[in-house]
Amino acid sequence: MNYLKKSADGVALTVYVQPRSSKNAVVGIHADALKVKLKAPPVDGAANKMCVEFVAKTVGLPKSAVEILSGHTSRTKRLLCRTTSDVESEKIVHAIEALVEKG
Repeated sequence: MNYLKKSADGVALTVYVQPRSSKNAVVGIHADALKVKLKAPPVDGAANKMCVEFVAKTVGLPKSAVEILSGHTSRTKRLLCRTTSDVESEKIVHAIEALVEKG
């Protein structure tokens, strides 16, 4: 589970983004990252914006609680899902693990 790590600020997540897909979806693991398909094109930050919105909605956080730490111009991105408690972090970890199993 190298793509997912709990930290003091929340949950750090490595995501591999496939832009210009037919739908937004988590499709599994790709090279130690959570593979996410997004409808947005990789132009003018559209895919980055959709990535933040999709991950926030998927884990049940507001958009303002998810930020891209690195990889703004790369398909592989490092995100931080900010949480206020260990319980909230655990919920996010379990939600993502469930998506991976399902995807």
